[in-house]
Amino acid sequence: MIRKLTSNDHKNVMALVNKKPAENLFIIGDIEAYGYETEFQSVWGEFNDSGELVAILLQYETNYIPYAESKFDAKAFAKIINSDPRMRELSGLKEVVLQIKPLIQRKLRSENSFYYAKCQQLQITKSDKELEHVQKLTIDEVEENVQLLKSVPEFKTATITVESKKRALEDKTGRIYYIRVDGVMATTASTTAENSSSAMVIAVATKEEYKRKGLATDCMLKLCKDLLAEGKELCLFYDNPEAGKIYKRLGFEDIGFWNMYRYESIEI
Repeated sequence: MIRKLTSNDHKNVMALVNKKPAENLFIIGDIEAYGYETEFQSVWGEFNDSGELVAILLQYETNYIPYAESKFDAKAFAKIINSDPRMRELSGLKEVVLQIKPLIQRKLRSENSFYYAKCQQLQITKSDKELEHVQKLTIDEVEENVQLLKSVPEFKTATITVESKKRALEDKTGRIYYIRVDGVMATTASTTAENSSSAMVIAVATKEEYKRKGLATDCMLKLCKDLLAEGKELCLFYDNPEAGKIYKRLGFEDIGFWNMYRYESIEI
């Protein structure tokens, strides 16, 4: 049976998704932030014959994210998605979304697949004193941080705004760390989608003239160390195997792939 979920289902929802908090980062974060019944977010659940919740479908704005531990009623989830003319994106763990993708009746605009990695324990350790040059960004420094990111080739086309960075800091869904060299912000690392049990590492960047000095590693170490101390699992996406080697040295391990499919919306 599939039905819309409400706050009365919250305990069962968290019992399912918190088995894998890194993998369910977005579902956990969105439910904690916005609940079950808003104009821009809805959650459906599939229950087995014993009444146990076995699968979840989250709709946030125009994006849909499904999750299940094994096979689920992909046809029923696809029917919900296909009935929404605003739907623009389907994303999630590869083995889950691949069950739904063939059933989506919408023109596909683009698709991407990223390595998905998580960290529960660091493989490299440094003392607080060794990492004291790593600073936590304040609201007043956000504009400078955005300028740093936009100066790095990998982020030139990324949608990064001062407003979104400030909002993440204010509502505590993200944090930003950085290192200065001779007064210049040289390297940075951030989180997004922070929730009570997990966080995603994003925007790891270093200005060209400061690369290969271990600055990004120190920035990541401090960020990860603080989050792990709070009992949070860390995760990240990457599509460059060379970058993956750096993350694995720190203690990240691949847990699968995250697929993203973008579709043409239907004119209403």
